[in-house]
Order: sequence, then C-alpha cells, then structure tokens
Amino acid sequence: MENNKINKEKKKKNEARFVSLAPHIRSNDSVKKIMLDVIIALIPAMIASVYFFGMRSIALIATCVISSVLTEYITQKALKKTIQVKDLSSVVTGILIALNMPQSFPLWMAAFGSVFAILIVKECFGGIGFNFMNPALAARLVLMASWPKQITDYVSPDVLKGSVDAVSSATPLQIISSGDLTNLPALKDMFMGNIGGVIGETSAIALLIGFVYLVIRKVISWEIPVIYVATTAVFLIIFGIPANLVPYELLAGGLLLGAIFMATDYTTNPINKKGRLIFAIGCGLLTALIRVKASLPEGVSYAICLMNLATPLIDKLTVTSAYGEAK
Repeated sequence: MENNKINKEKKKKNEARFVSLAPHIRSNDSVKKIMLDVIIALIPAMIASVYFFGMRSIALIATCVISSVLTEYITQKALKKTIQVKDLSSVVTGILIALNMPQSFPLWMAAFGSVFAILIVKECFGGIGFNFMNPALAARLVLMASWPKQITDYVSPDVLKGSVDAVSSATPLQIISSGDLTNLPALKDMFMGNIGGVIGETSAIALLIGFVYLVIRKVISWEIPVIYVATTAVFLIIFGIPANLVPYELLAGGLLLGAIFMATDYTTNPINKKGRLIFAIGCGLLTALIRVKASLPEGVSYAICLMNLATPLIDKLTVTSAYGEAK
C-alpha cells in the first residue's frame, strides 16, 4: 500500500512537469462562439476583397468554405467520429485559405488546398485542437509548392478596372525586391488596399479593424500581433532595409493577415505569455530574414509554420510549475 502511494505521488509530480496535449483551456467561451467572432472580424477583409478584386473573391471564398466544411463532414462521418462542422472552425479555415489566394487563382486548385488543410493537417492529427500547424497556412505552402506560377499571379485592382496595363500588377514587395522603386504605390493606397496581392492581405485598415474587434472581444491578446510586426520592423532594418521602406514592408504582403489571424491560432502557439513572446519574436525574425536574404519577397507563411513546429519545444522550455507544487 505504501509503495502504491509513493508511485502515485511520483506520477503526479512527473505529470506536472510536462505540457499536456492540446487543446488547452483558455477561457469559458465555446469553440463556436470564438470562431463566430473570428468570422465577424474577417468580414471587413472579405468586403475589401470584393470591393478591390470583384465578385471572383466571393467565388474563391465560397469554394474554399464549402470544400473545407464538406471535407470535415465526410471525414468525420467516415471515421465514425462526432460531427463537429457546426463549431465553424472549418468555415474559418476556408475563409483564411481563400484570403491567401490571388484573384485569378483557379477554383479547383483552391478546393484542393482546402481539402488538404482539413483532411491532412487537421483531421489526420485528431481534429480541432490537435493540428501541429495552422491548416490555412499549410494549405498555402502546399499550393505554392504545387502551382507557384498561379499562386503568384497577382492582379492589381487598377488592372481589373482597365485603368492601367498588366505591368502594374507587381506587388509592393516584388517592387522593393527588384530595386526599382519608381512604381512603388503610395502608402495611402497600401493602407486602403488598392494594390496587387492576394485578395485578403492588401487592405491594412480592414485587417486592423478585425484586430481591434478580436482584442475587444478578448478572443486574442495584442501581444503576438504587435510584437510580431514590431520585431519584423527591427530586423528588416538590421538586415539592411532602409528605414523609409519599412512602412511599405509592414503594410505589404501577408504580415498583418498572418500576425492577426494565423499566428494567434490557439492550438499552434505557446500556452503561456513567455512562450508567446518567444514565438512572436521568432516569427518576426524569420519573416525579415526570408524577405531580405531569401529568393522570395514574402516570408510570413514559412515563418509562422516553422514557429508552429517549434511550439512544443517552446512550451517545454517555458512551462511553469503547477500551482501549489513544491520546488
């Protein structure tokens, strides 16, 4: 009896030293309520995508959402699991995948990315709360590897309106990377969204409205997005980007979209404040490093996914003692 008691005490002590598997309890909110808030926060970006890139944005969003929801339903049905499509998590994934696509991206490729995100990244690892990286970003990386030309075929809103020719469809990051800054758009246009890029990343004001809403609703905290963006700015300067070009770097590409809506994913970022600080700084460092030193002008997707993979290690290094545990 005495030995059994000692073994139980040792087991409890060992369990207190390690981080449990996700999902981690962070509030009393239901998954559906949280996901609904995220969808509401994404509405300004979706409206901006339609305004600047036309009705094809709706087709992309609808394709990705329907593909994501159907994939989750069919997979859970086939595996005889509890059907969870009503929690809206697959809807959020579908919207984020669509917002990471250019206006001209083929719909069947967008559907493929959505199926991959839900089936492989999410359901094969146990469903919501168990995915090892953000499903939407994983889908984007697969699509970039499979169809790099199509996913970088950016169209400027001015091209769609017929006011300029197709040469002006280069994104601000591509212009900065080329070294020829004569066609760099005005910061006002970048803030509003009248530039080339994927349909959900161009309007900074729309994304910031969503950020403020999520912070007010306490769905996310401000630390990861703000520290991520600030760290990116610092390392861009350290790596040689002129200070006057840093605002363009911060407003261009997927930095705001990734920092606000994907780096803050509950499952794939660390569970405590110290860990989230390390995570955000790592994302900023990798984003700046890839943008400046790699052959691609963008680095947000790779940076966040790499830090997603490092999250278990960060959690292990920053885990705190259980409340009441003797040191």
